[in-house]
Amino acid sequence: MTPATKPAPIVRAKDEGEHRWFFGGGLHIWKATAEETGGAFLLFEDRLDQGKVTPLHTHPDSDETMIVLEGEILMHLDGTEHAVGAGGIASAPRGVPHAFKVSAAEGARLLCLHTPGCCQSFYWDASEPVPSGAMGTGGGAEPGAGPVDMAKVMASAQKNGGIEILGPPPFSPT
Repeated sequence: MTPATKPAPIVRAKDEGEHRWFFGGGLHIWKATAEETGGAFLLFEDRLDQGKVTPLHTHPDSDETMIVLEGEILMHLDGTEHAVGAGGIASAPRGVPHAFKVSAAEGARLLCLHTPGCCQSFYWDASEPVPSGAMGTGGGAEPGAGPVDMAKVMASAQKNGGIEILGPPPFSPT
């Protein structure tokens, strides 16, 4: 690595970083981009309402680790479900089928880490900037935060790679 490409240190406080509504549901706060880390990783905070669910999917070229800061998720990893509460982690190595569902009534707040940061184009195209002043002070995504539009998520997956959608959410109805 030459000095011209050496990543600079990154320091961001709570709520600092680019805010984006994710079309799959939730508010992303980008803490460290692939460009800022020299491609080593992508890190964003994800604020989610109760019931948010992802389809069964894999990331063929990156490992995904979720650190639960607040709330609880039900994580489906390679056919097995795990309840993961505040302070816990769930890690899906590249290629392992996984999905999650926010199970806590108060929603959840996660840190999502992709190593390397090769999924960034997918998330970028599957989200939009939060208009200035649109974010409130709540712990989760604000009411009415960004409409869920799975067609846009699928289009970004096809265009950018970084994720393969395998099927619908694998969770039993509750």
